[in-house]
Amino acid sequence: MGNLLTSILNTANALQAYEDALTVTQNNVVNASTPGYVKQTQSFQALPFDLSVGLPGGVSAGPVLSSRDAFAEQSVRDQQTALGLYQQKVSDLTPLQSYFDLSSTTGLAPAMDDLFSSFSQLSVNPNDTVSRQDVLNKAETVAQQFQDTASGLLSQGANIDQQTRSTISSINHLAGIIAEVNSNNRVDPSGNINAGLDAELNSSLEQLSQYVNFTALQQPDGTISVFIGGQTPLVVGNQVYDIQGDFSTAQTAILSSTGADISGTITGGQLSALLDDKNSVLPSYVSDLSTLAGTLADQVNSTLAGGVDQNGASPSTDLFNYDPSIGAALTLTVNSLTPDQIAAATPDAPGGNGNAVALGQLASAKTVNGYTFAQFYGNLGGRVGNDLSSAQDSQTTKQNLLSQAQSLREQVSGVSLDQEAEHLIAFQRSYQATAKMLSVLNDLTETLMNVIP
Repeated sequence: MGNLLTSILNTANALQAYEDALTVTQNNVVNASTPGYVKQTQSFQALPFDLSVGLPGGVSAGPVLSSRDAFAEQSVRDQQTALGLYQQKVSDLTPLQSYFDLSSTTGLAPAMDDLFSSFSQLSVNPNDTVSRQDVLNKAETVAQQFQDTASGLLSQGANIDQQTRSTISSINHLAGIIAEVNSNNRVDPSGNINAGLDAELNSSLEQLSQYVNFTALQQPDGTISVFIGGQTPLVVGNQVYDIQGDFSTAQTAILSSTGADISGTITGGQLSALLDDKNSVLPSYVSDLSTLAGTLADQVNSTLAGGVDQNGASPSTDLFNYDPSIGAALTLTVNSLTPDQIAAATPDAPGGNGNAVALGQLASAKTVNGYTFAQFYGNLGGRVGNDLSSAQDSQTTKQNLLSQAQSLREQVSGVSLDQEAEHLIAFQRSYQATAKMLSVLNDLTETLMNVIP
């Protein structure tokens, strides 16, 4: 009778274990597409068997084991951080192409060509009022094109500032989610893992990796501490240390919760690209554009100053004017001159075309760091194009690497519906067989009870 009761007890324990396994399998199927979720496995434990001391043996459900692989997760986050950087660079640089389209019939390059062509046309008929007025018109167009291009670059800088604010907000929001998960997620002494919180945590960490590089450290109490750049705390336990942006100067800075500048530690993700593009890449473009504008203005003004106007007088007012403290490209303007004030002649030949010829020859003079005006502008446009092309190539490469990392993670810890279907059938059959055995044992017990007087 004792052995029969032991068998019933063991069978009942087995039923419960298989029922738990079925529940875990069903949960895997339901959450197969849930972001951050990984396959869970119901473990089984053999109970001690020693009848001499009253240990009946059998099986029971052990802790639910997670298939999450820390190396695979870190690999995905690393590639996500790298991809986020180049995705942002492509986004930042793409709008700039329109300002440096070397094949366009409009814009700065054609405007400069037209200006020097107007000087050449003036040399053909130096005393023609229409030709003189055309020089002033073309100069106005050049100045406006420089201003438009510089303003466009600065406008993109303002857009980057806005994106930086949005990115900082997203980082702080995800930090809040991680802190909330930490407050609800503690080590289970039995070894079980809260699959829902675990999925939410890792999904948030993966999203965060797109925005900024960080180090995530597992703490003994089950919480995750997050440090931006491996140094600055963002999340510790259930406490969030918000970061913020400083846009008070031309150089954007990222500040920690204590106000320290942590920009130098941000080397990956969208935030890193935003800082580099705003603080380094765009200023370098604007600087080169101002060099071109300033040199063109200075060379034309200097050449005009060496000649005489239609009245035989030396020029008293420059053609171009700009504010070097702000930047030649952004501030280039044309002074109010009348057509007769254009110094087309040389002092030794009043009424001639000597100075107009010299002005036309500036087009082929290598006066901008060893390049002509057209060559220097072409180099600048080429640099913008190369920067964008390089970012696009890197984006493609990082996207492929991310896909590989995600595929590896999926192989290690992803939910396979085919595999779960096999498990479901196996556990169902085991449950049914055990239930059948329990039914037989129950019948034997009733029979035994009936034969006992």
